[in-house]
Amino acid sequence: MTSSLPPSTRRRLAGPVLSPWRGGRGDASGQPPVRLTAALCRSEGQFAGLAADWDALRSRNRSATPFQSHAWLWSWWRSYGRRGRLRVVLVRENGRLVAAAPLMLVHRPLPVLVTLGGSVSDYQDVLLDDNCPRAAGALARALHTAFRGAVLDLREVRPGGAAERLYAAWPGVSRCLADSVCLELPGIPMAELLARLTPADAEHTGRELHRIDELGIEACDVTGERVPEAVRTMLRLHQRQWRGRGLTPEHLRTRFGAHLVRATTALVADGDAAVAEYRIGGRVIACRTAFTSQDLVCGYLHGAEPRLREERVDIPALLLRHDARYAATTGRGTLSLLRGTEPYKLRWRPVTAANRRYLLARRELAPALALLAAQVAARESVVGALRKCPGAAAVHAPLGRR
Repeated sequence: MTSSLPPSTRRRLAGPVLSPWRGGRGDASGQPPVRLTAALCRSEGQFAGLAADWDALRSRNRSATPFQSHAWLWSWWRSYGRRGRLRVVLVRENGRLVAAAPLMLVHRPLPVLVTLGGSVSDYQDVLLDDNCPRAAGALARALHTAFRGAVLDLREVRPGGAAERLYAAWPGVSRCLADSVCLELPGIPMAELLARLTPADAEHTGRELHRIDELGIEACDVTGERVPEAVRTMLRLHQRQWRGRGLTPEHLRTRFGAHLVRATTALVADGDAAVAEYRIGGRVIACRTAFTSQDLVCGYLHGAEPRLREERVDIPALLLRHDARYAATTGRGTLSLLRGTEPYKLRWRPVTAANRRYLLARRELAPALALLAAQVAARESVVGALRKCPGAAAVHAPLGRR
């Protein structure tokens, strides 16, 4: 169950951040005092029941993405969580949730707390209420006190993410490292995206889009009860499309398919995702899932008939045109190509937005943090060397995600 922090921990939290206090309006205004409290959730059932409070908080955290939604994280936990390892820290202001850190305990072999969502989430983060200036400090104090023997490893934080504020407020030792590189475009119609290209690329892409229209490929949004089957169709097409060409093994696993169907169905119902089928004469030849937040549209996964590639149909342009139209018509300012710097993305002249990785620990755990940082650096050095090898496979290609 969700347990309040133990008495010794509550006493340590009784500093200026988490102790009860009275705001500037004071008693004369008749306003109640502001009280911040922290709790640790280790129960799956209690975490499942947090959906309403969780997404209300996410709506007040402008930098949050659908990968921080309760639907995505709860579904991920059901597929990937390890029994007894759930660690969700919650901070409330007068009962209202103002900060949350969705974490899981792992051993590498030292104890490390990682954010829920794992490698199938392009963005990971904590949640902080933008309207509560004390939320970051309160969450930092709660995490610092609750986890004495573990290092926090917050990966894939998008620039401007809430974890930046947590990092700034952290009272112990910390390290900020580079993580995956993402590419972003403005949320504008395809005609304006074409204007960003070189004249030769714009002319070539224009011809490809005209050919797509001549083939009669139509994009149809999928909603309601049809979403689960559309996502299953997308996964089948995705596997056929990339078979023998470096398909990501995780995309073949039952746990990933179950997670994506569950999460996407809930996200579409909540207005945080859009599923589109691409048809010729009523027959589905491709399918795409895109996730959305207040300022963001990101194409997560797609599947297409192998014959489209054989016929040299420009699948990235087909998908990007639909996502660009969606971003422009809904007023979302950023179209994310997610992780990876593949050449077919670079031709659109995107802006680089490198994710960050934040390592946080108590001062007595400085050696453990330094060891983890050294391991990360060594791993990145090996990966960098492999990427320079001829024929090395591209890593995380969302529009052509393998």
